[in-house]
Amino acid sequence: MNHSEQHFQGLSRGSYLFSMIRLSLLFILLCGIVYPLVCTGIAQLLMSDQANGSLIKSSSGEIIGSELIGQNFTDPKYFQGRVSSIEYKAEASGSNNYGPSNPDLLKRTEESVEAWKANNPDVPVSQLPIALITNSGSGLDPHITPESANVQIPRISKLTGLSSSELEKLVQEHTEGRDLGIFGDPRVNVLKLNIALRELMK
Repeated sequence: MNHSEQHFQGLSRGSYLFSMIRLSLLFILLCGIVYPLVCTGIAQLLMSDQANGSLIKSSSGEIIGSELIGQNFTDPKYFQGRVSSIEYKAEASGSNNYGPSNPDLLKRTEESVEAWKANNPDVPVSQLPIALITNSGSGLDPHITPESANVQIPRISKLTGLSSSELEKLVQEHTEGRDLGIFGDPRVNVLKLNIALRELMK
């Protein structure tokens, strides 16, 4: 190979390397900066509430929570949500995925039933919806079934002084139907329901 051929190959390698670097920088710019900015801009323009986490704020503008993530309400005068094996920590979404015969699951379920009996003496265990003593796949489910809300009314009525009819109406007003009329089940967002309950107690 003569000197001119070596020089030509050197130039070809250098040109090829430069093209690769230039193409890589172009894709970094497009995929790493331009595309995310465009998607973020479209999301903020068309669905800003969802893009920002579907946050629920108080009348003073304070963030109370998100309508997408369940919260643990310990005060018995409020509606209780589903059991969470991860204590509603959004960064640890998931469940233990125990089988029906797992001793830890049996123990937790028994404890939930005993807690129900202690806090709801007017409602027999036979009327306790299974959803209130089991967790969802994510452990973050913010919803309960309308039946799971209605079965708590006797306890809440006794503790708040609100009538059963007032509470039943409140649950009905906050019951969301099936998506597009066919997907999913009717559900109640516990956080929204408890915010309305607090306003009603005022």
